[in-house]
Formats: sequence, C-alpha cells, structure tokens
Amino acid sequence: MRGLPPAARPDRVWAVVFCAVLAASACTAPAFADSGTPWPAVALLALLCLGCELVRICPLPGKRVPEGIGSFFPVLLAAVFLLPPAAAALVALPGGFAQAVVRRPARVRRVWHAAQQALAAWAAGRTFGLLGGGPSPGSPPAPFAELPHFPYALLPALAAAAAFCLVLTALDAVVLAAAERRPLRAARRGALTLSPVPYCVHGLAGLMMAVLWRSPYGLPAALLVLLPMYISCWVFAQYHRERAAHQATIRALVQAVEVKDRYTRGHGERVGQASAMIARELGMDGERLEVVRIAGILHDVGKLGVPTRLLRKDGPLTPEERRIIELHPEYGHEMVRGIGFLGEARSAILHHHERVDGSGYPYGLTGEQIPVPARVVAVADAFDAMTSTRSYSRARPVPVALAELERCAGAHFDPVMVRALVEAIGRDGWHPVVTADEDELQVIPAGSAPGAAAAPAAAAPDPGGPALSGLPAQGARTRVRTVDPPKGPEPDGGGRT
Repeated sequence: MRGLPPAARPDRVWAVVFCAVLAASACTAPAFADSGTPWPAVALLALLCLGCELVRICPLPGKRVPEGIGSFFPVLLAAVFLLPPAAAALVALPGGFAQAVVRRPARVRRVWHAAQQALAAWAAGRTFGLLGGGPSPGSPPAPFAELPHFPYALLPALAAAAAFCLVLTALDAVVLAAAERRPLRAARRGALTLSPVPYCVHGLAGLMMAVLWRSPYGLPAALLVLLPMYISCWVFAQYHRERAAHQATIRALVQAVEVKDRYTRGHGERVGQASAMIARELGMDGERLEVVRIAGILHDVGKLGVPTRLLRKDGPLTPEERRIIELHPEYGHEMVRGIGFLGEARSAILHHHERVDGSGYPYGLTGEQIPVPARVVAVADAFDAMTSTRSYSRARPVPVALAELERCAGAHFDPVMVRALVEAIGRDGWHPVVTADEDELQVIPAGSAPGAAAAPAAAAPDPGGPALSGLPAQGARTRVRTVDPPKGPEPDGGGRT
C-alpha cells in the first residue's frame, strides 16, 4: 500500500482523512449494536493483525525481519471470511494504526492507514456476503457458522480479495489527488501499482485459515497457515533484495568505467536504452529484454583494463595502442565471467565489436555466429556514438545516424537490428538518458523519418567519409586525433568505445 503522500495541500488531505475516519466509524458501528458480535474472535484476530505488524517494527534482538512481511493481509482476510463486515472492519484498526510510517505527521498517517484498511475490510466482507460466502441472518455467531463447501467458497473469497485491493487503490488515488492537486484520473493511474494477484493469494490463505479454524482442529491449525505465508514473504523479500544487489553491482561497474573515461559519461545507460528499444521491437520481453538492456549498459566494462593514458590520449593512436584498446571486450568478459545473473549479457560484452562481414574483433565472427545480444548492442553502441558529442566529434542528428546505420547494414551491422531501431525511433522517438556532463544530446520526436531533418553545418558528416571517421565537425571546439581510416562507422572514433 502506498499510504499517505507528502501533502502539498494539507487542508484537502485533512478533509480526506476526516471523511475516511467518519466512513470507517460508520462501518464499524453496527458491531457494537449487534449483540451477536463474537467479541473473543474479534479480539483474537485483531491481536494477530497487530502482532504481524509489530513483528516488523519490533524484531527480536539480533534478528532482521525481511522487508515485505508487514501488512499481513491473510489474517485480515480470514477475519473477513469469519466475521460480519462490521466486525472485520474492527479487526483492521489495530494493525492499520501500528503500520510503520517514515514521514511526518506519523499519527495522521497511522489514522489514515487504519481507516483505509477498515473500509477495505468492510467492503470485502460485504462482497463475500453478497456472493453467498458470509453467514446468513440467524446463523450461529462466527467463527462457528458454516462456510460454503469447496469449490463454491473460492469465487466469493477471490471476489472479496479483489474488492479489498480495489478499495485500497481507490482511496490511494483520492488522497493523491487531494495532496498533489492532480486530476482524479491521473491519480488513479498513479495509484494502480497494487496488483490484485498478491491480494488474491492472500485471500486464498485467509480462506484456508477460516476453514481450518472452523474444522475440528480449531485455532492451532489455522495459525499454522501463517508459517508458509511468512516463508513466502521472506522469499519474496529476498528476491527483491537480491535484485537490488544486482542493480547496485551494475551501477558500481558503470560508475567505475565513467570515472576512468570521462568522455563517455552516460554512454552505457544510453546504449542500454537503445538496446532495450531494439529488443522490444524484436518481440523480446521479460528476462530476455532485461539481459539485453544490461548488456548495453555494461558493454564497455572492459575499459577498466585499458590504461587510462590511452583512453584520454590527445594525439593519434599507434597501431600497438589501438590493439591494446581492442582488447577491452576480452577484458570485460573476464571481469564479468563469474557474475552468474548476467547470463547472455556476457556474450554481448565479448562480441559487441564483431561485424557481420567478419571484419570485427576480437574473433572475426560472421553473421549468425555473432550472438543475438551482441548484434543488438553493436547497433545501439554505434548509434549512441554518432548521436553524442565527444572530445573529437560533435553529435550527428538522429536521422543522419540512422541513415548511416542503414547504409552499413549487411556489412557491419545486422539489418534486422538496424531496421528494428529505425522503426522503434520512428514510432516512439529518441529521448536519451541525459547526464550532467553531456550536452547537445539529440532528441527526435516520434514519427520523424530518418531523412526528415538535415544536419546543422557544425554537425555535418565529413563529406566523402564515414559518419564515424573520428574527425571533428567543422567549427567544433574539439581535440583532433588521427587514426587509420576505418572501413565503416566504428563506434567512438575507431575503438575507444
């Protein structure tokens, strides 16, 4: 649950919180008026909800509770299935008020959480009852009333869990709209980060608790459901923690490269962005697309093994120095070979300077011999090198860079990858990642054809030569170096990328 945002309009937020408290009070009031309310069950379930929140806030000495274990909704949804709606709303109050908050005013936020969860529990209970899942009038007080037999209880339980999620989402949208003065439609889109799937899983666990509670095994068996749920939350939290560690590892490697070669600051991020656009256009999704994006980000990690004096050299590169720089794909592959989560990204790091005609390095692979991620990154790398301002050349316009890629498709680059990038940029435009050290990054709107814009005089390609000849554009305030004339567009002026 996103919870209460920082209030840009405190008066509106206070009004929303006040209305939520009034609504929650109206929902819980019937429980006090009904003589059949099972108060022992209400008290026990409320204590369980409170305990699940306190476990995260007050862990045992020396123990760290995994993130994601808070807001333990299976217990609250079990109350929805066991109790009348008003009593279930009462169960939500202690746990909601105890929910951890990180921003002030903490007390207001806790009141909001309690009211929000009470309203969601009441709505879920009403949904469960309307679909035939709740106790009928005149039945014994819960938790002794009979639930529908399996599988007839599944539909009411899943519907109740979905209603619980929808109410939380709607209330989040209302408070966002009030706090940030955004239209309710926009706030609703921003609040739709609550997927109903986890809530449906929690609903099934809550239904299991309710069934076991009403079975001959009673409460002890129902409490056993919390153990696998705790383990699943712990595993989920570990997954997110591991993913965060992976992202931190990637950021550290990229920062190390950028510190060493300041002239390509932000280059890796932009190559990753362009690689993801190509991969998405080719129909890749999920883990495969993420691998290609990471490969683009880390493709130059091998520059950490290249002497800094060569990367920052002002004058011409000797053939020996160029051979040393061309070793950076192999250096990079050796550096990341032991990082298992990179998967296919390792092959892209090693082969992103191969050419489909066999003239690339380090192994001179041709055509289909080059791994698919490497062919994607090769196109993205060349594109960013042409559209970024460097120490020895100014940025080319995006249409000029795309035209140069199309000219070299089939010789240096895979035509399929080039066509995918052209179509993706033509439809979505190119909005590169901008860093503090970059200037004049080219931005092209969606729908512009590769030849739609002409290059300005200061950024015109060298007449009669390739777009990445390594020569500065006319009038550019750059340092000039000379290299052997390349056979085609070489990223970053002949091998420094």
